Amino acid sequence: MEYLAIKWAHILSATLMFGTGFGTAFYMFFVNRTRNVQAIAVVTRLVARADWWFTTPSVIVQPLSGFWMIHLGGFALSSRWIVWSFALYLLAGACWLPVVWLQLKMRDMAAHAAANGAQLPARYWRYEKIWTALGFPAFIGLLVVYWLMVHKPA
Repeated sequence: MEYLAIKWAHILSATLMFGTGFGTAFYMFFVNRTRNVQAIAVVTRLVARADWWFTTPSVIVQPLSGFWMIHLGGFALSSRWIVWSFALYLLAGACWLPVVWLQLKMRDMAAHAAANGAQLPARYWRYEKIWTALGFPAFIGLLVVYWLMVHKPA
């Protein structure tokens, strides 16, 4: 029963991490296309909040529950699917950390512009391009991790 409880927590946190990440990226990407400063200010504020409330705890739970299931399941840490899963998870994390920083800066710029009736500065749009570019390897990496977790190829 212990393994199934940990597996449930692992799947739930993976779903929250991936779902929140994909959902917030979707809304932030498309609100930026509107160039509506008021809407961008609201969405970037909520994206930053969702990352703090949902993604961050999930990012912590994932490796903890993963290592626990590896131990309980008797899997070898050297299994290729586990090594690849951790490598891709680290890649996604290496993309996510600067994305969080960028989101916070973008949130602050959008709030300032909205409060002052100004346009977003050029720096906002530079950050948006980097934010978008970092999202692709993180998203693809996590898709592959999902596949590896389900299939556990030899």
